[in-house]
Amino acid sequence: MKISARNILAEAWPTLIAALAMLCLCALAACHKPRPTMLTVSAAASLTDALLEIESGYRHDHPGVEIGNNFGSSGTLAREIEDGAPVDAFISAASKPMDDLEKSGMVVAGSRRTLLRNSLVLIAPRGSQLASFEQLANAGVRTIALGDPASVPAGQYGQQVLASMHLLDAVKARLVLAKDVRQVLAYVETGNADAGIVYATDALISPKVQVVATAPEATHDPIVYPAAAIANGHHEQAAREFIEYLNTASARTVFERRGFTIVIP
Repeated sequence: MKISARNILAEAWPTLIAALAMLCLCALAACHKPRPTMLTVSAAASLTDALLEIESGYRHDHPGVEIGNNFGSSGTLAREIEDGAPVDAFISAASKPMDDLEKSGMVVAGSRRTLLRNSLVLIAPRGSQLASFEQLANAGVRTIALGDPASVPAGQYGQQVLASMHLLDAVKARLVLAKDVRQVLAYVETGNADAGIVYATDALISPKVQVVATAPEATHDPIVYPAAAIANGHHEQAAREFIEYLNTASARTVFERRGFTIVIP
């Protein structure tokens, strides 16, 4: 029996119509699917590991939110915000960068929260014989890594410690300035510095360094981590919700496990 092309087309037509209808439905569904909110978070480098872990849980509970992180020194991040960077939430490792933004009207009113505290430690490569801050003045200590005090809060705190212990003039020529506290850690890990001053939480993440001494709290300003929604951002409500999440029990558990001290609201 001879089957014409017309007959074949007639028989296939219902299937083609059904397939086209399905494609149209899929296209309509895709068009109506809400786009995820892209939340931009600028945060102190010392928060990197803790925040990445916390954000994993946050995205699971908030599937409509994606988070883009910008980690760095608090001073540099604050200047980027002042220059118009579209940041939704900012978490600093010191009060001053946040204070400056707040004075400029760049912090959303009522959104600021002080989340955490930290401590400052002197580190050296594992196996070092260094035993105290005072020994930094010894000739055998050739290089000391420190965050650049111009933009890195840990560097500012470290400079205060050295000045308080009357060591700053003796070691100034041996200071190697870093862009953030994680670079200080890297310098010591690789042996490019004989010692470094970092937060206690940074020292915890590296098996290549040892803590030599903890700086007495009286030798430096309080190390606090304020967070706030930023007026330049595009997602104020999402930023507020994220900051509030950082105060939840699950987030606090992560922060404490990574060495931070929780500030009770």
